Amino acid sequence: MKFLPAALFALTVLFSQAVLAGERTTVLDVENMTCALCPITVSKALKSVDGVSSVKVDMDAKTATVVYDDAVAKRTEIADASTFAGYPATARK
Repeated sequence: MKFLPAALFALTVLFSQAVLAGERTTVLDVENMTCALCPITVSKALKSVDGVSSVKVDMDAKTATVVYDDAVAKRTEIADASTFAGYPATARK
């Protein structure tokens, strides 16, 4: 029973950090996708960003939907990765 307060404190700290950092989803408008290989290149570029957990690129809609940890990655970093790969991207608001 001596350890109960310490255990509760530790759980509170861990839980509060998990609440502050979270999984987010953003949609990017991606330019210059013209062929079947373009979405593969964009996807690889986006997945190379630390904190990105999944990417779905839609060539017809010219978008990329990205799931990421906002404690590790920022929307601007993710969009920049696509831009640096030759496919300028902007995050939707």
